[in-house]
Amino acid sequence: MLHRRDAMLRMGGGALLAGLLGAQRRGSSPAPARAAARPASFPGLTRPILFNTPEADRILEALQVFPPNNPWNMDISGWPLHPNSRNIIDAIGADKPMRYNPDVGFVLVPPNQPRVPVQIGYAAESDPGPFPIPENMPIEGWPGHPEFFPNRATPTLDEMQRDAVKFGGDRHAVVVDPGNGMLYEFYNARKTDSGWEVRFAAAFDLKSNRLRPETWTSADAAGLPIFPALVRYHELQRGQIRHALRVTISRTRRAYVSPARHFASQNNDPNLPRMGERFRLRRDYETSGFSPVVRMILEGLKRHGMLVADNGIDWAISVTPDQRIPILNEELRQIKGSAFEVVEAPRSRRSPPYR
Repeated sequence: MLHRRDAMLRMGGGALLAGLLGAQRRGSSPAPARAAARPASFPGLTRPILFNTPEADRILEALQVFPPNNPWNMDISGWPLHPNSRNIIDAIGADKPMRYNPDVGFVLVPPNQPRVPVQIGYAAESDPGPFPIPENMPIEGWPGHPEFFPNRATPTLDEMQRDAVKFGGDRHAVVVDPGNGMLYEFYNARKTDSGWEVRFAAAFDLKSNRLRPETWTSADAAGLPIFPALVRYHELQRGQIRHALRVTISRTRRAYVSPARHFASQNNDPNLPRMGERFRLRRDYETSGFSPVVRMILEGLKRHGMLVADNGIDWAISVTPDQRIPILNEELRQIKGSAFEVVEAPRSRRSPPYR
């Protein structure tokens, strides 16, 4: 996801391994759906907590991220093949390898987190502030990954927040309020002496299936949330990913399909994917030879798939930059685009109860 999007286009449209093996020994059958989303109590959440901590793991395991019938949580393993699936796969690159971006983290805040004003560059398609932004809100790329900073020390959080190291990229920032069931995401966030500046700001109610307004973008080009689509450490500890993932594609079409709300291209080629296009790992793709972590990701892609959310590296999913998660690229690169297929929602699923 570390790339620069064209602004005009946006406006146009060890312990872990042991836990995994234990989870597999206990059985890999899907867990029953949790109860419908509702506000919950999180007694341990009395201060901002970063994503890469045991405290965050416990809270996230208890958090319902959107209702069970939300597009991110649906089981799409039986959805029909898109009639143009093969041409779309070929247009992206059937021989290109799967990748991942370990870059977007987040912070959990208590329900009484003080709200601060934010200067928004493109207010027309943004939700208004103030927002519950804590001092330790991470910026995309922090706390750093060996692949990002091979020849220098990892920047401090303040350096990343102020863009002192000119790291570039989309500078996404994510704040999750579990107690109120709210999610806040920002694009091109930057801290200054006078406060926070962002290009876009989007708020999502995690208790609802409500989409953003038609044609609106978000912190992601497709108008989709980022947080629900990340691979997170607590899921790998649990032994199962129960939601769709986020994927970037370098060339997309000037169109979008629900739940996406926005396109980021001027290209009308029907063989290019739309924003929101859903890919599924083929049912016959053998996953037994991969490590437990990668196998878990792949099985999740068979069950829930991945949605095109932004323009970027082809076939790249998003993973939190949690150093408890092993480096995945060597294994993921063994999987080629030809392992995927494009699916479309059956008629009964094309008008879900968004409210």
